[in-house]
Amino acid sequence: MPQDAGACLAIYAPHVSAGATSFEEVPPTVDEFALRIRRILRTHAFLVAEADGELAAFAYAGPYRERPAYRWSAEVSVYVAARHHRKGVAKGLYRTLFELLEQQGYRQLLAAVALPNPASIRLHHSLGFADVGVFCNVGWKAGAWRDVAWLQRPLGRPPTETSAPPSPGAPVRLSGPVEI
Repeated sequence: MPQDAGACLAIYAPHVSAGATSFEEVPPTVDEFALRIRRILRTHAFLVAEADGELAAFAYAGPYRERPAYRWSAEVSVYVAARHHRKGVAKGLYRTLFELLEQQGYRQLLAAVALPNPASIRLHHSLGFADVGVFCNVGWKAGAWRDVAWLQRPLGRPPTETSAPPSPGAPVRLSGPVEI
């Protein structure tokens, strides 16, 4: 996957430079993006989807927070190339990611969406995420204060254990890109 850093960065950079969906202010370099992918792959999944012979999207999960009690929760993100919007790419990629995370033992997924972003909110709702709150005016981006919506989706069976379940296991790997 680090070999896909350049193509992933081409999808991601416009969200940094020309919008408010990412709160970064300067796009990372290809080497920095490849390093991010390698870090994610140590514990979680980073997936890419191909469509029409090109990389169309990427999705990944990472730790929600660093404290040990959060280890069964993961934060997820998906980015789709502009020419592949509204073709089901994000939904298909997310579904594959969620299956892998469930196999690892994760129980809750969290997503942060910079507002306004009705398409992302619709996507997350369509995949079973529920609104859990909005942090108001938490980031200054693109000339304005931005709100961030938080959404949550359970994985697997409801957590009813009376003792701690096993910690999530090693990342589950796919053999190649997800074809959409």
